[in-house]
Amino acid sequence: MLLSLPLIVFAPLLLLLVACCAAFSPGRRPRRLPRLAEAATIGALALALAGLVQLLHSGPASLAIGHGFLLASFRLDTLSATMMVLVSFVGWVVVRYTRSYLDGEAREGAFHGMMLATLAAVMVLVQSGSFAILLLAFAGVGLGLRQLLLFYPERAEAQRAATKFTLVWGAGDAALCVAAFTLWLVYGMADLSALSAAAGERAPIGAQIAAGLLVLAAALKTASFPLHGWLTEVMEAPTPVSALLHAGIINSGGFLLISLAGLLQASPVAMAALVMLGGFTALFGAAVMLTQSAVKTALAWSTVAQMGFMLLQCGLGLWALALLHIVAHSLYKAHAFLDSGGAVQAVARLRRPGPVAIPGLWAVAKAFALALVLYAMVATGFGLVIGPKSAQALALGAILIFGVAYLVAQGLADTAPGALTRRTATAALAAAVAYFSFHVIATSLWGPHLPEPPTPGALEWALIVLALVTFGLVAIAQALFPLWAHHPAAAGLRVHLANGLYLNAALDRMIGGFRTARLN
Repeated sequence: MLLSLPLIVFAPLLLLLVACCAAFSPGRRPRRLPRLAEAATIGALALALAGLVQLLHSGPASLAIGHGFLLASFRLDTLSATMMVLVSFVGWVVVRYTRSYLDGEAREGAFHGMMLATLAAVMVLVQSGSFAILLLAFAGVGLGLRQLLLFYPERAEAQRAATKFTLVWGAGDAALCVAAFTLWLVYGMADLSALSAAAGERAPIGAQIAAGLLVLAAALKTASFPLHGWLTEVMEAPTPVSALLHAGIINSGGFLLISLAGLLQASPVAMAALVMLGGFTALFGAAVMLTQSAVKTALAWSTVAQMGFMLLQCGLGLWALALLHIVAHSLYKAHAFLDSGGAVQAVARLRRPGPVAIPGLWAVAKAFALALVLYAMVATGFGLVIGPKSAQALALGAILIFGVAYLVAQGLADTAPGALTRRTATAALAAAVAYFSFHVIATSLWGPHLPEPPTPGALEWALIVLALVTFGLVAIAQALFPLWAHHPAAAGLRVHLANGLYLNAALDRMIGGFRTARLN
């Protein structure tokens, strides 16, 4: 009987048990609570690893209570096991960092309790097997993160960020609730796996409306354009909160999409919306990130761009690569936030670079041609050895190579030394090999449990071409930027981008954020 019970269900219970201890010692330097909190996260990680072993040994497992729309279901499958190991590992690292970071704070004990409770809600989220548990977990994550954002409640900026987060997160919860009820009316079931299987190749109109609402919910949860501003203003909270948010909680929208991949793929309109919204958010976030001078703000805009790119992957039907993106981004971003102070000191110690080689138009053209030729050679080699890739996978790889071509262009500039040219060409080749290698790994690990990318039709081909052209033009403009960076129009554009085109300011006015800041 124990083998049929997912062991990972005990992990959030363990964290909640220790979180309750914070009620007895919420103040400064609580006795044994920081060590107990870290021990709880280590225990949760051990249970997550045990669940992975259980999955490999006995196959998927589930725990279901109730029936109908109120079905409470927990599952152990490839997706939940992967996310549980990721969340528990990041949670342990963040809690371990918190022990020294918040040592001596007036509400140190309360922070540990709130952090553990929020982590527990995230763990419930990633192992939810039904809409009832999914909705409760999303609500719990939102409540816990709001309390963490208000750890310094006297700060007006923290109040404004928490207010915007609550509005956007709550709107996502509302969209998800309506989608769940709509799917219940269409299919008469609330189990996530069963819904994905029941969708078939073409979902009925009610299910397609629900798929659109799921896309909306995921976009709000991942801070997509244009309601991304709350994510870039959470720096008033302690650094561990930023690390947990950017490395864990922000991925919940992607988890939602991958959990219902079969249903979403049966709605071409929903997939197209993901491609367009994700692609634009990725470009917008990356452009704004390049104009930021503060390291944490730049990291926040990087998260906006990365989440947009993850939505683009989902819209192309590259579900395994989207899951790999979530794992890689979580590990990278947790380290980036927790080490941000050390990074600033390291940069300050570096010697300032000398003159930079500026590529001209001909050098940029040669760089993109060289990068694409190397990519085509690697793609052909992998295709002969392993098998051909889908059009979506090839297009995504080309978009990644556009970013490498920017480096190659600098290596091909007239004033660039030969060593730089060789290094940049090697970087392009290595990026192409790495992309296809990781694609093979992701497909082997998660591909059998996720839908295959759909065969492109007219709409899909139009979106693929649009994505390639758009990302290509932006990469070319970035490579040529040094040639016109000193033009007055470029200076004005930089100011507008640095302020995120003032979309966040518009949301501030809607919620009275400026008035709150002045009053405080």
